[in-house]
Amino acid sequence: MARMQHPCPARRTPLIAAFFAGLISAAILVTAQGATAPVERAVFGKTPDGKVVELFTLHSPSGAVAKVITYGAIVADLRMPDRNGKFASVVREATASEQGFQRGFSQSAAVFGRVANRIGGARFSLDGREYNVTRNNGAHHIHGGLKNFSRVVWQPKLPADPKTAAVALTYVSADGEEGFPGQLTVTVTYTLTTDNVFRIEYQATTDKPTPVNLTNHAYFNLAGSGDVLDHVVTFNADRYTVVDKDLIPTGEIRPVAGSPLDFTQPALLGARADALGASRRYDHNFVLKRAPGDSALIFAARVREPHSGRTMETWTTQPGVQLYTSPLGAPAAGDTATRAGFYCFETQHYPDSVNHPDFPSTILRPGQTFRSKTEFRFSAK
Repeated sequence: MARMQHPCPARRTPLIAAFFAGLISAAILVTAQGATAPVERAVFGKTPDGKVVELFTLHSPSGAVAKVITYGAIVADLRMPDRNGKFASVVREATASEQGFQRGFSQSAAVFGRVANRIGGARFSLDGREYNVTRNNGAHHIHGGLKNFSRVVWQPKLPADPKTAAVALTYVSADGEEGFPGQLTVTVTYTLTTDNVFRIEYQATTDKPTPVNLTNHAYFNLAGSGDVLDHVVTFNADRYTVVDKDLIPTGEIRPVAGSPLDFTQPALLGARADALGASRRYDHNFVLKRAPGDSALIFAARVREPHSGRTMETWTTQPGVQLYTSPLGAPAAGDTATRAGFYCFETQHYPDSVNHPDFPSTILRPGQTFRSKTEFRFSAK
């Protein structure tokens, strides 16, 4: 076997300098006292076409941990303490697998776009022109299509302040991708604060008018395992968007009062599931109580898990939250159709907004910057 040739002395110094600069910028060093740095950087795996997928682990002094991978901008793990200081993952974990890299990591805390949720008929009109986007939900479009933002590798950047537990991920969606007009540049920044707030900030610009609706589809379970139907839920929403049999909004916005969607007062997530029909699943968009045109960060929802004492408050600048309950991860015993292993709070614009002029607009134009913020605030008592 031939020996590997070392670089000549003239080249060795810049190579070594670049190597150590990379380590420092990755923030994988520990302090002199042995404490873990706010951000650790590692390789998570490779896609079938050889792209490296990186893993960023964010640490809070409280002991909370968030793991983010560059594939799909997925939150691969999020660990929060219970009332006794015991940590458990409160999202469905994503682990490296060949199937995940080939098909996407199903039921993961991924970012969906360019337009999350549904577009009726997989078409819309914009400035007098009709666009047809990918049909991947029967006759309709959902979550950005087949090559959506959850199935691409994003480019990472660490914060300028090495004491900040954060990472920014950027993806450039080409003009015409999945049928959408304009080149869209999207950046998602994840931050884990010292007081156990997990913050998601979105920013996007475009070179042509295009609809934009970005969300993270995290699957939560505050107990860490088991059923979520005994989680206590409160929503800052007294209305919801009515949908047809295909879950496409009809345009009507109806009060939640007297329906199984009434969480204006704390209630068990599964208390009225029987009234949802055979599926017993929530998959509904709640209209948050905010003034028209207001985009301030407001309280959206609260979930409390009584056994662990964990509470998660959701705050957002978005006008709506999609509540979804999933049988995935429910206990094997009994009828899984009557159980739910995870719930999702998808902060978003209303589904199919692009086809409903009365809904808050999702249209982004050149020269504008789309900005959105969601915070998941964790506590335990």
